[in-house]
Amino acid sequence: MNNSGEMARKFSLFALTWPIFIEITLQMLMGNADTLMLSRYSDDAVAAVGVANQLLGIVIVLYGFVAMGSGIVVSQFLGANEHRKASEVAVVAIAVNLIFGLLLSAVLYLFGDLFMRMMGLPPELKDFAMQFVHIVGGFSFVGAVMMTIGSIVRSHGFTRDAMYVTIGMNVLNVAGNYLLLFGPFGMPVLGVAGVSISTSVSRTLGLVAIAILLYKRVNGDLPFRVLLKFPRYALMSILRIGVPAAGENLSYNASQLLITYFISMLGTAALTTKVYTQNIMMFVFMFSLAVSQATQIMVGHFVGAGQKEDAYQACMRSLKLSFLVSLSMAGVFSIFREQLMGFFTDDPSIISMGSKLILMTLILEPGRTYNLVVIAALRAAGDAKFPVYMGILSMWGISASLAYLLGIHYGLGLLGMWIAFTVDEWFRGLFMLWRWRSRKWEKMGFVPSQSKEEQQAQLESATTQA
Repeated sequence: MNNSGEMARKFSLFALTWPIFIEITLQMLMGNADTLMLSRYSDDAVAAVGVANQLLGIVIVLYGFVAMGSGIVVSQFLGANEHRKASEVAVVAIAVNLIFGLLLSAVLYLFGDLFMRMMGLPPELKDFAMQFVHIVGGFSFVGAVMMTIGSIVRSHGFTRDAMYVTIGMNVLNVAGNYLLLFGPFGMPVLGVAGVSISTSVSRTLGLVAIAILLYKRVNGDLPFRVLLKFPRYALMSILRIGVPAAGENLSYNASQLLITYFISMLGTAALTTKVYTQNIMMFVFMFSLAVSQATQIMVGHFVGAGQKEDAYQACMRSLKLSFLVSLSMAGVFSIFREQLMGFFTDDPSIISMGSKLILMTLILEPGRTYNLVVIAALRAAGDAKFPVYMGILSMWGISASLAYLLGIHYGLGLLGMWIAFTVDEWFRGLFMLWRWRSRKWEKMGFVPSQSKEEQQAQLESATTQA
């Protein structure tokens, strides 16, 4: 059995995608469950938590650069049958993100009020927002470590493990929300604080579960003692991918923060509409997000094994599939747009504007597909800088600038801002496709390419030893 055939069976697009798809769906359901249940409590609470989540989104991006970088580096080393180096990278990544997470959690707890003021949060929303930032932000280090371990587990091909953990977290989160938000059985009604506590507790238990699964999946091969020597190559490899990826994602979230500030100028109703609409839109692009993560794993393994053509074709197949599914989902959601908005609110103005924004997903989401899938493939191949350069140019030069111009200056409001989002996604997406087709990424991997004869000899040697 050759290495390519083994990888094709273990890392097929379907086998990797469906657990990731379910996991992402459940993660989005967790966020939507918070929003939906809070909407029965207060529209102001929804708006406040939505703004607070913009801040926490930036923190998650910062945690994600280690998680994403480690996942890609581990994939390439596994593809090259360098299992020892893959384990050392995993250990370094977990330790680094734990320390980083504790530091940022402290910053959020101590300076959350300052950040909320800088974001232009309306005064009537302050108390709700600060409850969420102090509790969920203060425990965000749990998410940092969990993201890292989850990325490593998926890179080994065990995407179902992360899915099972997410299922358990969702059940615990919804149950906790119900108990602490609505106060059955004489429980105290804690409002936003209750939702925050429920979220933090469920994530903590999820971390314990996925840490146990990682230990079992690698047969206890987690050499934490290497931290005493701290292998420099492991951290440098992670940073080579993670820092540019963080730069791109940080640029996106920072531009979204600025646009949120623009939206706050339109009033609380506009902020609430944005939160509801984006929660619904997440379900349109979640399949493309799942495919992008699966493609990242596949491309990383193929590049590590020196199989560049397989990597190229894997990305192109994923892109075609994601485009068709995204367009179909956007069509279905557009048909039922008013009913979907009605799940969250009965305010006719919010329903009307939100419905118009959902209708625009027919144009916006297919463009987003190019960015999700192709950027993931470029990173997995080691080409992490190009998406950053194009991202900064487009997010600020097009998205943020056009959002202000159309939304505020010309008075189109949220509709103008959604037009800006659409132009940004298509501009970046088409440039990402051009970059992938140029094949410049073929010379950017971490592991030296092997010939087919060398791969076969290595595989036969491993089989003999086993």
